[in-house]
Amino acid sequence: MSTITRDPGPDSPSESEALDAYSRVVVEVAERLAPSVANLRVMRRTRGGQVPSGAGSAFALTPDGFLLTSAHVVTTGRSGQASPSSGRASFVDGRELKFEVVGADRLSDLAVLRVEGGDLQPAVLGDAEALRVGQLVVAIGNPNGFAGSVTAGVVSALGRSLPARAGRSVRFIDNVIQTDAALNPGNSGGALVDSRCRVIGVNTAVAGVGLGLAVPINAATRQIVGALMTEGRVRRAYIGIAGGPRPLPPQARSRLGRKDGVEVVEVVEGSPAERAGVRAEDLIVELDGQPIERVDEVQRLMTGQAIGQPVAVQVLRGERLLDLEIRPEELSE
Repeated sequence: MSTITRDPGPDSPSESEALDAYSRVVVEVAERLAPSVANLRVMRRTRGGQVPSGAGSAFALTPDGFLLTSAHVVTTGRSGQASPSSGRASFVDGRELKFEVVGADRLSDLAVLRVEGGDLQPAVLGDAEALRVGQLVVAIGNPNGFAGSVTAGVVSALGRSLPARAGRSVRFIDNVIQTDAALNPGNSGGALVDSRCRVIGVNTAVAGVGLGLAVPINAATRQIVGALMTEGRVRRAYIGIAGGPRPLPPQARSRLGRKDGVEVVEVVEGSPAERAGVRAEDLIVELDGQPIERVDEVQRLMTGQAIGQPVAVQVLRGERLLDLEIRPEELSE
């Protein structure tokens, strides 16, 4: 039996030539980011000792041991407090390091961990605000325990909102990235990376086949990560309303120069809003000098800096515009 051996002549393509541009980007991202991504095994403490409570992914933020992941990967129970029993983080170089939870924020679905030891290869953070629909992105994580798995896709949509709950508090995570890069159980907390090897999102949820969601890396999330690293928590202001978008009446629309406001559906008894005189069915049109058309615009202003400070609010009540003053309190779970 004879075999035919092909002679690689001078016209045979080299390895780099054989890879198309798309493949080269994915390969480069995989090679650059794989050492930064960890496979998490999360444990929780019980009366009988520590037991496994889940798994997920994380990626290195700093050389000295800080990791970023999704809060739902490392929080358990109704209170949503970070599990004190921590867990172990495995890297592609074979190292397995114990980690502790520094801080977890369920209302942004972000958590910061610290591993014992250092010498990590940190990922470079990008800015999701520069993303465009159709742009190539690569998801790196550990789906179903398979370490260092890579999937590629595109940005399917931008500006999505994702509800997050902590106790009785509900908040919408803004500007969530939608991608068709395949995400599976265990991908949560892993990195969503652009073609320049910069992390622009934290993989957080699978909403359906070909429908993955990621919390964006932007100025707001950088502040949250910084607060978790230094203080272990995120402080937010609370005014005590439930609201939703509502079109403004024609006369108010013409007067204010915009189409919508936020209708107050409910005012919590004893809340800062009730003390300020806000009523159900009021339409909030301005807060702290900023025009308001959506609920997320109210949320964005409820930062730690607003706690205890007078905040001007303008509401439309019937045909009258009223100027009120609210002193937000600190939001507690």
